[in-house]
Amino acid sequence: MKELILGKTYAHRGYYDPPLIPENSMAAFRRAVEHGVGVEFDVHMIADGSLVIFHDDELERMTGVKGQIEDYDITNLRKLRLSGTDEMIPTFDELLDLFEDTGLPLMVEIKPAGGNHYKLAEAVVRRLERYKGPFAVESFDPRALMVVKKMRPEWTRGQLVQDFYKTPDGVPLYQAALLTNLAFNRFVQPDFLAYRFQDRKWGAWKRWLGKKGIVPVVWTIKTVDEYKAALSTGCIPIFEQITPDELESLKR
Repeated sequence: MKELILGKTYAHRGYYDPPLIPENSMAAFRRAVEHGVGVEFDVHMIADGSLVIFHDDELERMTGVKGQIEDYDITNLRKLRLSGTDEMIPTFDELLDLFEDTGLPLMVEIKPAGGNHYKLAEAVVRRLERYKGPFAVESFDPRALMVVKKMRPEWTRGQLVQDFYKTPDGVPLYQAALLTNLAFNRFVQPDFLAYRFQDRKWGAWKRWLGKKGIVPVVWTIKTVDEYKAALSTGCIPIFEQITPDELESLKR
């Protein structure tokens, strides 16, 4: 499994194209299949234990409805629509069914909330054990990755990271220090490090990549020049806002 991430590229939150094709929608995932690219996406666990695909903890940005996604059950969540389109929030099963026979790789981000890192990671692992296609698992939360490591140590797993000093995202200072400096890497033992492209000069990450042989993955690549720069430094790009014509030219 571990070699399957190498040399791949991933469309960020599906190959979305607003306003008609929202992020993390089935339309975005079908578009990725159409153009032959893997996808990166986010998995949450909601109130009834269902696994769904959505980026934010809060629903409002993408649905116009206030509230946290984890507080909904699947029946009420399926009443919502993404960015004013007819697209619903997909389930994890729907995405896996779409990609199962395509051979395209998946980058599965585990998105814990409210201390559910163990329960969520365990549920993601149990579902992926029945999936036949190539995939890797990543998370900002090292506790979720330690669950994956314990349950399926042979699977490809990656630590997501950014400069939390510069972009704290509500993280307390002590957590910002621990996460930004990869304090949990010796427990997670990641196969890849997925970091914000704009933060790529952070010294702690360069030391890990240089000494540990960890594969570098960068997000979010938004231009052809950034895509080429990522490839030229040996990084696997997670991209958005690159057109199909540009993408095809980059494949040549």
